[in-house]
Amino acid sequence: MAVYKDLRRSNFFTGLSLPAFMRDWLLQKFSDEEGHYSISEISGFVKEFIPGRDEWPGIKNRLIFGGEKVKVLAKISADIDIRTQDITFTVPAFGLEAKDTVIPPETWSTNSRELSSGREVWGLAELTYRQPEGKSPGKIELAGFSSFCPYKIDAEFYREARKNFTIYEWLDVLLGAIDYNASGYRDEERKLTMLTRLLPFVEKRLNLIELAPKGTGKSYVFGNMSRYGWLSSGGVMSRAKMFYDLTKNREGLIVGNDFVVLDEIQTISFGNTDEMRAALKGYLEQGNFTVGSYKGVSDAGVILCGNVSIDTMRQDGYADMFTELPEVFHESALIERFHGFLRGWNIPRMNDDLKMQGWALNSEYFCSILHELRGDIAYRGVVDELVNVPKGADTRDTEAVKRIAAAYLKLLFPHVRDAGEISGHDFMRYCLSRAVKMREVIRWQAGLLDSEYKRGVMPEFSVRE
Repeated sequence: MAVYKDLRRSNFFTGLSLPAFMRDWLLQKFSDEEGHYSISEISGFVKEFIPGRDEWPGIKNRLIFGGEKVKVLAKISADIDIRTQDITFTVPAFGLEAKDTVIPPETWSTNSRELSSGREVWGLAELTYRQPEGKSPGKIELAGFSSFCPYKIDAEFYREARKNFTIYEWLDVLLGAIDYNASGYRDEERKLTMLTRLLPFVEKRLNLIELAPKGTGKSYVFGNMSRYGWLSSGGVMSRAKMFYDLTKNREGLIVGNDFVVLDEIQTISFGNTDEMRAALKGYLEQGNFTVGSYKGVSDAGVILCGNVSIDTMRQDGYADMFTELPEVFHESALIERFHGFLRGWNIPRMNDDLKMQGWALNSEYFCSILHELRGDIAYRGVVDELVNVPKGADTRDTEAVKRIAAAYLKLLFPHVRDAGEISGHDFMRYCLSRAVKMREVIRWQAGLLDSEYKRGVMPEFSVRE
């Protein structure tokens, strides 16, 4: 569960360009009980099993003409053809497509549970080459597969362990799990704002907007911590890429990920604005989408991330913040479907004092736990029991506040399984009041776009006695 992270003075892993969850997996694999590891040993493993895309031509040569078996640690996606029952796979890191691959029945029967556990799964894949035979072309074959996760994810043990910490200590544990040193933060509010970024990791279909100054680690947290999320920065985002591609008959990013982050949102082009807006509105509201005759569902959250000016920060959420966003978001009905707003200006710019140095939770293990907690509905039951909803409260406000509060409960108080196990004070301070404030900004911004919405007027939620 724990690894020794020395991020202040070690630039070794930075040079390898590995995500944090992969780094911690390697540290756990190669470190001794004191946290020491051999750089040459890890370098050798990376060189042999985690090749870059530019090395793929050489790997093909070894497979096809050298007759070798090659093992690579990569994210792969398996698929079953309904008509032919052929089983294929893709390796996005190499651009290896399904038309050039095959998974033989013996490999599938042994590894079907792992290979079908998600749209894309990490693991050690053993590749071979199947020679052409008659009219059948040659194929890259998956001869073996070992799950990336070398240990059992025991959420119950995690919940029990939480009981040994105060809330103040637990905040520091969580920060260490995502590579941040708690002593580098001035106050609790800054810690909590940073940890708010993790809410979509632990709650299904939680849709957030974050505007923050440059250098506060948005891309790092969303793009490196969890193997269950997807970060898209700049460029073009189409309905086909995000939801469903009719020409390729393939589901988009929204399917198979816990969350999809549109980073550098000001620089993203959305092509057909009306088409994308309609798809987003339907999905953000119900968790489903229709493209042509295809109907899909997902529980992935959608997060928008962008930069904010100093003048806007000074108004703390009351300035018109969305005028610089792409045109697709210039509609109150769409903005209102996002559950909450994260004030990223409360997060300090990255500096050496914020880099973790010491024992901390393994990031890969931690984010796997958060992934497991997403499906636990007991926390929402606790929230429903504790929150007093006033008469006439807007349904979307109520749902947003409860969903955010449930995410905070899972993150900060995972051991709480019953309403009587948390004090009303703690629930109000760390879950409900923060959820209300996050929703309040969304309501205010919707009001700036459309006078139909009452600016910032939120129902007065309270905690039941």
